[in-house]
Amino acid sequence: EVQLQASGGGSVQAGGSLRLSCAASGLSFDDHAIGWFRQAPGKEREGVSCISSSDGSTYYADSVKGRFTVSRDNAKSAAYLQMINLKPEDTAVYYCAANRAPYINQANMANIEDYNSWGQGTLVTVSS
Repeated sequence: EVQLQASGGGSVQAGGSLRLSCAASGLSFDDHAIGWFRQAPGKEREGVSCISSSDGSTYYADSVKGRFTVSRDNAKSAAYLQMINLKPEDTAVYYCAANRAPYINQANMANIEDYNSWGQGTLVTVSS
């Protein structure tokens, strides 16, 4: 059974930092690009960042560029999302997901239909 579990969320003040982790099991982690998505109350789920497995290429939504950094450790079947300078608009439930392919690009990083395994989310709350 494929499982992805996001953790590390919490409540911080604007300008604060958090590091999210995504632990995966039941899949060949190396075979999948990993994406981070978020969903704020009343809004659609949006792609935040992703990282390929094949070459480690990373991509970010414009709203988080320069503030978020995605990484992965294939040996640990884990991915991470370092978030700094958090803003109230970053408040959302954050999810990690495994893409069907090991590679991804900026154009398709947010295509939800390309991700076939999703973890339970972790809540990030940023207060002003």
